[in-house]
Amino acid sequence: MPFHADAAAILDDLVALRRALHAHPELGLDLPRTQATIVDALAGLDLEITTGGSLSSVTAVLRGARPGPTVLLRADMDGLPVTEATGLPYAAQTGTMHACGHDMHVAGLVGATRLLAARRDELAGSVILMFQPGEEGHAGGRLMIEEGVLDATGERPVAAYAIHVDSVTPAGTFVTRSGSMMASANGLRLRVSGTGGHAAFPQHSIDPVPVAAEIVLALQSFVTRRVPATDPAVVSVTRLATDSNAPNVLATSVEIDLNIRTLSRETLALVREQIPALAIALGEAHRCRVESEFIPSYPVTYNDPQETAAVLARLEALHGESRVIRLEAPSMASEDFAYVLDEVPGTLLFLGARPADVADADAPAMHSDRAVFDDSVLALQAATLADLAWQRLSS
Repeated sequence: MPFHADAAAILDDLVALRRALHAHPELGLDLPRTQATIVDALAGLDLEITTGGSLSSVTAVLRGARPGPTVLLRADMDGLPVTEATGLPYAAQTGTMHACGHDMHVAGLVGATRLLAARRDELAGSVILMFQPGEEGHAGGRLMIEEGVLDATGERPVAAYAIHVDSVTPAGTFVTRSGSMMASANGLRLRVSGTGGHAAFPQHSIDPVPVAAEIVLALQSFVTRRVPATDPAVVSVTRLATDSNAPNVLATSVEIDLNIRTLSRETLALVREQIPALAIALGEAHRCRVESEFIPSYPVTYNDPQETAAVLARLEALHGESRVIRLEAPSMASEDFAYVLDEVPGTLLFLGARPADVADADAPAMHSDRAVFDDSVLALQAATLADLAWQRLSS
């Protein structure tokens, strides 16, 4: 692999960076310590560095010595509100945790930046390095786009790439697919309103609780009977709450929060329209008023077929077909790199980082308080990101 030897030479530095980040995770859009660590790690590489206005992002531009197009490489930065239980010597002690591997992503992109900077004289074009906060539900990617990350070199990128590590897949294995890679994630809030009253005399009131229960039960068959099996959706009730604060008081209202995962705009439109209609009809049957609020979030993560075909061919040529897995179906999880891929053709890859001493059946999933990642894959991660940018600019 063209960058392999150079990546191996800086592995110790990348591991040290990753572990420093792991010990001090930050949440959401405000990550000042993480931001400062990244800026320090990029010092001396002759980059054009800017930081975000509404979020603690870092955008760095590496300009090659020869003219050419622009490619974007992205890493997310934020942790999760999870109390770490790994027992690692560098485990976080703050009630927060890099349980999704974003510390690995930052270190890997810093490594790729160093590898590309070392070959600046041969580089035809520019690379945008996008270090993004707020991936875990805060739409940091969308905010960085609004602040101009895609125009950082003066022209839009011709391609964008990101690598997400995975705590379950064996270390060194790449996983992706062409087309829809991950689902959109949106919310829907239903409010069922009655009149409230005394629990001893329900006949004098309109009780919204049994109506809410009927709505929840109806939702369990909604997907299987209204959504095509060939274009799936996942609808989950994630919160159910009344406004009653006493055991002998009937609630006046019930709130139902739904999490909706879809793989197409058509199915999302169907769900968005028909679930409120169903809930309103059930409410009317029992004299309750039902209001709905759609809460948009991440779009579908779509891997451009042409870019992804080239990525897959390159990975198989370098590592062999056995280390490159083509997913048969998309994941119903979501990713905020989707915002970038809505604007720029590109590919999201997963890279296995399950430690060799962790059995397949025992590997904790990402977001678990016991999730562990083999940071020896950082050299492969950095080399792959650098190589993808290099190959695309060379083409």
